[in-house]
Amino acid sequence: MACRSCGEQKLLELLDLGETPLANSLLSGDELSSPEEKFPLQLFFCPSCSLVQIGESVPPEKMFSKYRYFSSYSDTMLAHSQKLAERVIADRKLGADSLVIEVASNDGYLLQFYKNRGVGVLGIEPARNVANHAIEVKGIPTLVEFFGAEFAAEYVRRNSRCDVLHANNVFAHVPDINGFAEGIRTILKSDGVAYLESPYLKNLLDNCEFDTIYHEHLFYYSLTALDRLFARHGMLIFDAEKIPIHGGSMRIHVCHAGYMARSERATRLLAEELEWGVDSPATYLNFSEKVQNLKKDLCWLLHDLKSQGKRIAAYGAAAKGSTLINYFDLGRELIDFVADRSPHKQGLFMPGKHIPIVAVDVLLEKMPDYVLLFTWNFADEILEQQKEYRRRGGRFIIPIPEPTIL
Repeated sequence: MACRSCGEQKLLELLDLGETPLANSLLSGDELSSPEEKFPLQLFFCPSCSLVQIGESVPPEKMFSKYRYFSSYSDTMLAHSQKLAERVIADRKLGADSLVIEVASNDGYLLQFYKNRGVGVLGIEPARNVANHAIEVKGIPTLVEFFGAEFAAEYVRRNSRCDVLHANNVFAHVPDINGFAEGIRTILKSDGVAYLESPYLKNLLDNCEFDTIYHEHLFYYSLTALDRLFARHGMLIFDAEKIPIHGGSMRIHVCHAGYMARSERATRLLAEELEWGVDSPATYLNFSEKVQNLKKDLCWLLHDLKSQGKRIAAYGAAAKGSTLINYFDLGRELIDFVADRSPHKQGLFMPGKHIPIVAVDVLLEKMPDYVLLFTWNFADEILEQQKEYRRRGGRFIIPIPEPTIL
């Protein structure tokens, strides 16, 4: 394979997670007896542009045309989005004549806060079921499309360019990242700004966040790799900030080259990355060993608890959980069920291991002794929601960066 950003042919393999099912391909009861599609899941490093990426590109239509992740079921995500919208409205002086576009707008979780303030909005969302929810429930105009250079060129032939573009937790999902970057350049006004959020590579490495690796997440970004990508398309990352969402993410601020000067904060972060070795293969080579040690420790803990007669459940039917149970080989012999707030997931089964997904009320009904928290990136929110379960003696296991019992 070649690097999807710069075309480099000689990539360094960092981790091999074997063949796994698609992380969000939750199964109905009728599908349990049918074979599941599985795809190789390997992580690579590009020595030329420093981009970390997986090897296999699964067609986006297989993963996103029908999607079961609705962002609005996370209170943390809603609070994060409202704060961002209010900040951007103030910074960019947006009003009724402005247009904010979000790529992969999901169920309108972010654009609703612009709409409520009278700012013009447009969502671009490839999953029809999620887009329909945004349109019908939140009143967010939404196009059911995949975003890229071709879409953007066609859009601006018939419509005005946007003042602000958001792309949160989607840029890592797009196989043609050069086409995506070119699409942003095309659809953004000359004085427009794009804000992109993605999990940050340094957190993945430092905290052993291997469970964020799945087929939807093709890329694991450093600021260095992103800066090189956008520069090839005549754009500048003029600011960048680390944010706590999703276990540690980065938000970049992008404009047309020449519109803004690079901020001191972005300059400092680029220098920090060079210092910790973003360009050096040696930086990445012990990651696989850290994952193997985590696998040994967590599996030992769960098997030990089970041998004592303890009952174990899990929380959060997320893609993270799918990667963890399939690579660590954790099935129904260890985990009784997975509790999840989303009614779109309840009644289905986790891919690969077929663990049933139930409503969160079942935690209090069944009172398992321990709950393995798949969605550890929302730990504070979930621990607060489940304080009654904890008051009754239930305990949570946080798996990342090392197994911890709370």
